[in-house]
Amino acid sequence: MTSPTPSVSNLPSTHPLVDGRTSTSPLVRALRGDRPERTPVWFMRQAGRSLPEYREVRQGIGMLESCLRPDLAAEITLQPVRRHGVDAAIFFSDIVVPLKLAGVDVEIASGVGPVMDRPYRTAADIDELVSRDLDETALAPISEAAARTVAELSDGPGSTPLIGFGGAPFTLAAYLVEGRPSRDHLAARTLMHADPETWQRLTTWTADLTGRFLRAQILAGASAVQLFDSWAGSLSLADYVAHVAPSSTRALRHVADLGVPGIHFGTATGHLLPAMRDVLVAAGLTHRTVGVDYRTPLDEAAGRLGDDVPLQGNIDPALLGAPWPALEAHVRDVVDRGRAAPAHVVNLGHGVPPTTDPTVLTRVVELVHSL
Repeated sequence: MTSPTPSVSNLPSTHPLVDGRTSTSPLVRALRGDRPERTPVWFMRQAGRSLPEYREVRQGIGMLESCLRPDLAAEITLQPVRRHGVDAAIFFSDIVVPLKLAGVDVEIASGVGPVMDRPYRTAADIDELVSRDLDETALAPISEAAARTVAELSDGPGSTPLIGFGGAPFTLAAYLVEGRPSRDHLAARTLMHADPETWQRLTTWTADLTGRFLRAQILAGASAVQLFDSWAGSLSLADYVAHVAPSSTRALRHVADLGVPGIHFGTATGHLLPAMRDVLVAAGLTHRTVGVDYRTPLDEAAGRLGDDVPLQGNIDPALLGAPWPALEAHVRDVVDRGRAAPAHVVNLGHGVPPTTDPTVLTRVVELVHSL
């Protein structure tokens, strides 16, 4: 089912969706529920450690510094488009960048991930956090990086679109409460039940950070956005609906008036797919795509979500290191199963592993386009 083209009157007249540069691209058409002649494909973490050119430009430069240097962030975002011929650029950033911009002391520890100066677990801790804000001045490096990227991607009608990226409020909150990456997010799940009011204040704050972060990218030229919930799969459906969905809805409402398509993705969230779709609906997004990780076959996901929801996914990243005949058969199966949805954007069921041979990704793109 093809949805009507939304009003984009709140976008600048120079935006790629308004002036026609990306409005007919395969990615945007698919995200709007219109199956294009060529199935679009891009990869989560396509800009990253699997590329030698990425390692070269980031030599001696920390992760967060790389995200906040507009010239470098734009260059890294563009690298996989040049190399692989993917149908979208994904804005190079990190889930915790909005926290950093709001003044939270966070660093990316090598081999560990985001580490806070301390866990934020009490009402007083949260009071201190929510007193901080994320304004246009703080977001200036993000806007500049996105604008630089869009300028490089633009070559008239059919230009490659930029997808804006943001971490879901629950994932940000989980990092803050745990203080670092966690396997079970026990402290975060405890807080949501032990002190629901404090939990709500925290996730309302992280929702507004993410919403402003996404809006800055769109106004600078992004043609779609993806809300990425790394840790939602650790939750029961009841906990997700009661304690997480409202904040994700709030985050996406920050951009609903701009009319861009939205993608909602989480890992290990097969049991949450209809609830994640409902977040997109409640937020007021006109065009709604659900990302599916590698654990749930796309035809099963389509059966759960209905005949009006485009899907994104879901090549198993593990097969990128398998012999080509096994990977080719898997990609063909993913594309076949994706036909159960009104439209399909091929992606991985998570991110590109750092050890992936870049030539394999290029070959997957060529295969998908040939199908």
